[in-house]
Amino acid sequence: MTLIVDVEDRRGAFSLNAQFTAEAGVTALFGRSGSGKTTLMRMIAGLDRPARGRIQLDGETLLDTERGRCVPVHKRRFGYVFQEPRLFPHLSVARNLDYGAWFQRGRSGRGTRKTILDLLGIEHLLNRQPATLSGGEKQRVAIGRALLSSPRLLLMDEPLAALDEARKQEILPYIERLRDEMGIPIVYVSHSVAEVARLADRVVVVDQGRIAAIGPAADILSRAEIAVAHDRREAGALLEGVVRAYDGKQGLATVGFGSAELLVPGIDFEIGKPVRLHVPARDVMLATRPPEGISALNIVAGDIRAVTRGPDGMLDVDLACGDAHLVARITALSGERLSLAPGQSVFAILKTVALQR
Repeated sequence: MTLIVDVEDRRGAFSLNAQFTAEAGVTALFGRSGSGKTTLMRMIAGLDRPARGRIQLDGETLLDTERGRCVPVHKRRFGYVFQEPRLFPHLSVARNLDYGAWFQRGRSGRGTRKTILDLLGIEHLLNRQPATLSGGEKQRVAIGRALLSSPRLLLMDEPLAALDEARKQEILPYIERLRDEMGIPIVYVSHSVAEVARLADRVVVVDQGRIAAIGPAADILSRAEIAVAHDRREAGALLEGVVRAYDGKQGLATVGFGSAELLVPGIDFEIGKPVRLHVPARDVMLATRPPEGISALNIVAGDIRAVTRGPDGMLDVDLACGDAHLVARITALSGERLSLAPGQSVFAILKTVALQR
């Protein structure tokens, strides 16, 4: 799947000028609120039309303002999941799902109704009314309705934004299964580093209507561009590795990242399973000598690649630790006391409990 987007528009004082390409898997449109992410999503869906633009999916032109072509929303065959579930309150869950299936009308889908119900864990909800569902259940039903329309592309516009943290953790595994088992390409809008780190294959950073950066999630979320997109306090590194061993007694898994290894707490690790770890920069300490007599289990040797001072007076220190890349956020005073500079060898001390899988 290849989605090509090239659009320009102006709405009051806000101007949009964005060009990017999305491939198979999950492409995240990532940035601050008001940066233009949802506007881009609505243009892809056909809900809004830009002043100038061209949008193509696998060679089919969906929008070409110069030639006056604009494929209607219902003919684009996209599924759209909004921030709010938008279920029909007078219909049961089963009838809401039937509404999505009605759009399929004989087209072969990527999964049967039974498969989708099992994937999202909503079969037991079929006879319920939307008013009796939790926020997470409503959103899972909304995703199911979108999937039953047999979409060739799924658009998800901050689908977890209206949920509390507990409900987010409830629904994230279902979205992961959707990504891994259904094979439907997804464009996912979010301003949450945690969501993007967990779900996205590719990240498009949107800042004030412009594309600030594009690339693999592990690359983009570990670079300084994260400061453009969101609060610098959420910056860090995204590591992609494989479980090499698991100690059930201690509840710790050994995850390898090339030549580097980290101990990660958890109870459901499988040997050989690929995993991602988001390591927040604020939870990485630095030492110029091997530390002793501390509780930290993860101490990794590395070399400083760059030192960047932020507007808040803090330093972001980029580290190459074997095949892994880490970021440490420390005070400028600490940087001066340690005389930190590019090329210097240091030791990164990671708080094990802060590692987010």
